[in-house]
Amino acid sequence: MTATIDFRAMAGAPFDPITATLRSMFGTDDLPGLTRGLLVHDPAGWLPATSLSDGSHLPDLLDAAARRWRGSPHAAAALAWKSYSYWLVLPAVLGWASARRVPLLRANDVLVHFEDHRPLLTLGYRRTIDVAVLPNDPLALSGLPEVVVVPDEAALLSTFRTSLIDEHINPLLDAIHTEVRVGARTLMGSVASGVAYSLLRAADWLPGSTATNIDTLLEALQLDDLVEMVDGPGGQLNVQRKTCCLAFTLPQPKLCAGCVIKPS
Repeated sequence: MTATIDFRAMAGAPFDPITATLRSMFGTDDLPGLTRGLLVHDPAGWLPATSLSDGSHLPDLLDAAARRWRGSPHAAAALAWKSYSYWLVLPAVLGWASARRVPLLRANDVLVHFEDHRPLLTLGYRRTIDVAVLPNDPLALSGLPEVVVVPDEAALLSTFRTSLIDEHINPLLDAIHTEVRVGARTLMGSVASGVAYSLLRAADWLPGSTATNIDTLLEALQLDDLVEMVDGPGGQLNVQRKTCCLAFTLPQPKLCAGCVIKPS
């Protein structure tokens, strides 16, 4: 009698390493900017991110940001983008760093809603979202239709960049620029800092060198000229931005940690 190996059971759920790392970071599965478990099982009330990049619902996001921060339109847009991009990149960054599993964040597979007004917005994924893995990942043998097997580390990083930057972020930035005057470098600086902060905050639960992981991802995403890693007073790594999120322009000005603007 021949035993049958259940590769799906061996692989577990595709996002288990990501949700486990998030739980360790935040101490809960209920996060302010991500739906519980990442996958949206009932899409009622959710919008695809393409509805932002095509302009049809982008004003809703910008109006919500203006009400929240009561700043100028370009400052509110920059801060909305900072929040959006952090919660967008966080799970994919953790997936790459923890298990070399990368959800492919094409805009049509990322869902957003504005119904809960405690956070500015909440992001989640379609149940059919693709996840890229290496050949030695148990998922590669699972037969799951959403699993995309890439040949090596370089291909994984390239696939990560294409889905995140080319198929999601760049079209959304183009849409934002039709609504408000805010520079692309300012907005991409928030993406770069979001990547770096994600890895710093999860450092205790991730394998490998945090500095190396940050350098590798920022270079692969072509964001390495927007932030630099510096030593803090206690020798810990800190993120130093080279652009500003414009929080200093708010009615109650704020200088974020790592801000390019130094307090006088």
